[in-house]
Amino acid sequence: MLSAKMQQAFNEQINAEFWSAYLYLSMSLDAANKGYKGISNWFAIQFKEEQAHAQIFINYVLSRGGKVELAAIDGVPTEWESPLAMFRATLEHEKKVTSLIHNLCSIAAEEHDFASSNKLVWFVDEQIEEEENAQDIISSLEQVDDSKLGLYMVDKELAARTYAVPSPLAGKEE
Repeated sequence: MLSAKMQQAFNEQINAEFWSAYLYLSMSLDAANKGYKGISNWFAIQFKEEQAHAQIFINYVLSRGGKVELAAIDGVPTEWESPLAMFRATLEHEKKVTSLIHNLCSIAAEEHDFASSNKLVWFVDEQIEEEENAQDIISSLEQVDDSKLGLYMVDKELAARTYAVPSPLAGKEE
């Protein structure tokens, strides 16, 4: 059974994951509107990943006898000046999510909730990957510097990204 404090923290994280999904959907739409099909694809997959992260938290809360309480999702930005600006915003957002995950880890430790601590290890590792991916794309975009050909190549590379169901959801109905 989850403590009231842990349940509240997980519910806040579920809402944050849905907000993240909404943010990345908005970025995908902005990129599509600007003709960046590959970048749009990358963010569309990121949208799906964030929804999956919320589902992992939902499944966990329910498995521990907790109650999931969804909250309203605040609005998100709808336009960015460039692909580089999108990915810089992505990196800053992922750093914020990392701090939220670390806060959950702190609460789990404080509550001596070892099951939650164990579940959160996957998210800690996931955040390392999320920040690294965003930084790698930023580095690529900075290297091409306003080159249309370079941006075209990065866009083509990001078009190859495919969605993979996160391991905590693999084999389970979503």
